[in-house]
Amino acid sequence: MKSTLVDRAAGFLDARMSRRSVFVRSAFVGSAVAAGGVDFLVKPGTAYGVICACGSHDCGCGSACCDGFTEFCCTINGGYNYCPSNSVMGGWWKADGSAFCAGPRYYMDCNATCGCDTGCGGGWPFCEPECDGVDCGCAEDNCAQRVTGCFQFRYGQCNQDVPCMGRIVCRVVSCVAPWEIDPTCTTTNAQDNFTATQNAPCNTAVPIPRPVGVAITATPSGAGYWLAASDGGIFTFGDARFFGSTGATAIARPVVGMAATPTGAGYWLVASDGGIFTFGDAAFFGSTGSVVLDRPIVGMAATKTGAGYWLVAADGGIFAFGDAAFLGSTGAVVLDRPIVGMAATKTGSGYWLVASDGGIFTFGDAAFLGSTGGLVLDQPVVAMAATKTGAGYWLTAADDGIFTFGDAVFLGSEA
Repeated sequence: MKSTLVDRAAGFLDARMSRRSVFVRSAFVGSAVAAGGVDFLVKPGTAYGVICACGSHDCGCGSACCDGFTEFCCTINGGYNYCPSNSVMGGWWKADGSAFCAGPRYYMDCNATCGCDTGCGGGWPFCEPECDGVDCGCAEDNCAQRVTGCFQFRYGQCNQDVPCMGRIVCRVVSCVAPWEIDPTCTTTNAQDNFTATQNAPCNTAVPIPRPVGVAITATPSGAGYWLAASDGGIFTFGDARFFGSTGATAIARPVVGMAATPTGAGYWLVASDGGIFTFGDAAFFGSTGSVVLDRPIVGMAATKTGAGYWLVAADGGIFAFGDAAFLGSTGAVVLDRPIVGMAATKTGSGYWLVASDGGIFTFGDAAFLGSTGGLVLDQPVVAMAATKTGAGYWLTAADDGIFTFGDAVFLGSEA
């Protein structure tokens, strides 16, 4: 069963994020492709340069709309610096030397999803423009804004299980690495320092509420669940109660998982570096916050007693704290898709891991109850939670869809 929750559950994007981008290097991909009637030439150098590639014939060559750059997402997405509806991350690149980040700055393309696959196939990864539901033009029909929906291009490090994408809708910019925002992104680097200084007012404004859905955990009764946003904001459904959040706190890394205490009177949040935040009667038992991780933490689960918890990394590596016992992992397995979440069994003697395609891995006494591993998903799975009985679980996707298996039932949404 799939039900809509909110517009998008995307990654953590802090107040320093910005909203522009540039064409990628020919050395990285061989050639660039344009669509929507926009012609361009490739200049020598690290980035693709565009000569008067206008999204509107009414704009002059000196306008932003004609400079060959795609507009940033916060401009066209109501101020939200993440991929808008009907788009997914197709890839990313890095720029060093930016004044807007203490370290590298990352740029992520949001490609439109395809309503049909006409044009795709034979090694060509893009659907025809009439299939992607976007129009080529100046953002907000303003010559002072860069283009949206004009260019077919993909770096390819994110959502590699989506073989067919549309044109680039907009670009997300962050001081947080892409694989910490979207676990489907790999760490394969593309570099273009030319974009380091690009910025816009909506990327330096006061932080706005974050999307819901990066983590889900059920109440002990099974009659409710919490959803967490990537800034640690908490949303309650059914008999879930609010005990606090990091929603108004500046956190170094995005929240990626949560777990409830056995009493239902508290919960833990975990960030992608393994830092732990406790609320209600949740106690601290350790973290990986000071450890250099090969892959970011993507989820957590609590033990039956509430005196321990597990953290799971994107490669399926398990970190156990308190009375949590190691029961196996996918850390040494070559995965088709990254792990994005976990849940513990009722007994505490087993756990499930879930990958971004909804594939389920069982350890200890965890039983397989179904998956979305064989389905073509609009958006990747981002989290899971188990029912009170241990005879079911929920999966939640990045488009806020909820999938129920076993005795799990849909209990409401923030939509």
